[in-house]
Amino acid sequence: FLVAARKLGNRLRDVAREQLDVVAKMNAMMGELLNVSGALLVKLFGRIFEENKRFQERAAGVRDIGIKRAVTGTLFFASIGLLGSIGLALVYGIGGYLVIGGTLTIGTIVALGAFLGKLYSSLQNLTNAPVDFATSIVSFERVFEVLDLPLDIEEKPNAIVLHNIKGSLEFENVSFSYPKDDIRPLSEVHRFGETQEVKTVLSEEAPIFMSQPELDTGLQRAQIHSQAREIALEYVSFRAEPGQLVALVGPSGAGKTTLTYLIPRLYDPVSGRILIDGMDIKDVTLSSLSSQIGMVTQETYLFHDTVLTNLLYARPGAKSDEIKAAARAANIHDFIMDLPERYETVVGERGYRLSGGEKQRMALARVILKDPRILVLDEATSSLDSESEALIQDALGRVMADRTSIVIAHRLSTILSADLILVMDRGQIVERGTHTELLSSNGMYANLYKTQFNQPKQ
Repeated sequence: FLVAARKLGNRLRDVAREQLDVVAKMNAMMGELLNVSGALLVKLFGRIFEENKRFQERAAGVRDIGIKRAVTGTLFFASIGLLGSIGLALVYGIGGYLVIGGTLTIGTIVALGAFLGKLYSSLQNLTNAPVDFATSIVSFERVFEVLDLPLDIEEKPNAIVLHNIKGSLEFENVSFSYPKDDIRPLSEVHRFGETQEVKTVLSEEAPIFMSQPELDTGLQRAQIHSQAREIALEYVSFRAEPGQLVALVGPSGAGKTTLTYLIPRLYDPVSGRILIDGMDIKDVTLSSLSSQIGMVTQETYLFHDTVLTNLLYARPGAKSDEIKAAARAANIHDFIMDLPERYETVVGERGYRLSGGEKQRMALARVILKDPRILVLDEATSSLDSESEALIQDALGRVMADRTSIVIAHRLSTILSADLILVMDRGQIVERGTHTELLSSNGMYANLYKTQFNQPKQ
């Protein structure tokens, strides 16, 4: 019994792992294709039939592995029951023969049959234990792995509560590089059933033509100023005084967004310090640090809920007048009042029922409601039409008033009045100064400005 149970337990464990992986692939595909953007892409490229077929294939895989697991377990337990029945049949058969010969009595045979039935029942229950444990160990592997993972950002035991700050922000020789996947704890463990373990969502393997390395002639590297590097930020130093507007400009991939992620401690720098009002942000509590910083990222995220709920996420206890005042300051109140249910209107998944400009103004209203001392704007006017940009620029003027503001912008027209402009390239600050000073230096900023404003008319 126990030998058979051990072999079956190993077999069921392998099947359970395979089942988790198949389900993970199914979930990953559904997450990619059934969200708003994925469904729109499928329709635009006319791939409905192909994706329906792909879904059926993945669903069939989930069905087949489920049947395989059920059949494997059922056959084992049916075999155990059959062995028990055979044993009882032998007892009654041989016992009956002995009763006829006068060796045993009927009562003895009945008693032996009852004892044997209880023995088989106990053995079967004992057999189930290693089988259930073997299948459960697959889930335990993931649970213990998660429990053993260290915290990415740890708060000091005696951290200081940050409150009533003026808003000065200083970077002192800050360097940062993103952690590599191969040094993560337990990275060599295959995480069964996790969608991040799915290498490709639609294709089962990489295309053949991608497996061959391209020949590097050096021509492309000579033509393009690449931002690819291992160190994201290198010895970055600057100071923003309370109420100042500091603008970050430079080519894509220069490290502007990474720099802003270090301010609320989404990551910790490898070296150097970040100070707010002279205090190292590593010495303050994470909650108090977050309460002093407001951030509008490149892609505005809205929950699949009402306008009111999305705004209240910044400050759950805000009053109705405060919410409307924040919406007015962000130039979004009039739009909200024109919606069918006004502030109770559901914005849809990731806010797909709103335009890009409307989502950006919603994000600004949410930040205004939070009322932080330090404001971080990551390309808040990118990819917007002129009317939406004008509304947001008007709102930004009110949002940034009396706040220390760190603004990333590719459109230089939005930061001409900045108190300090930092030009970044390959993770370093290569130029700094006001708009006039940087133009007169005739460096990278001047070239960016000429590219945007002195293009020949068609």
